[in-house]
Amino acid sequence: MLLPILAELTGSLHVGLAALGAAIGVGLIGMGAASAVGRNPGAATPILVQAILAIAFAEAIVFYALYLAPK
Repeated sequence: MLLPILAELTGSLHVGLAALGAAIGVGLIGMGAASAVGRNPGAATPILVQAILAIAFAEAIVFYALYLAPK
């Protein structure tokens, strides 16, 4: 009786941890991009492109976790 409850909890837990990790990663990427643009405003466009790519890769972790979540 306890085992199915624990299985549901661990499935939800790994998705939540993946989302938390992605959120922290996105925050760090944004902080780094803002700092880089502050230091060199002329390079804003390449920094923005790199930041958007990095954010997309960080957010992909959540989609992998959702895909692997037990149904």
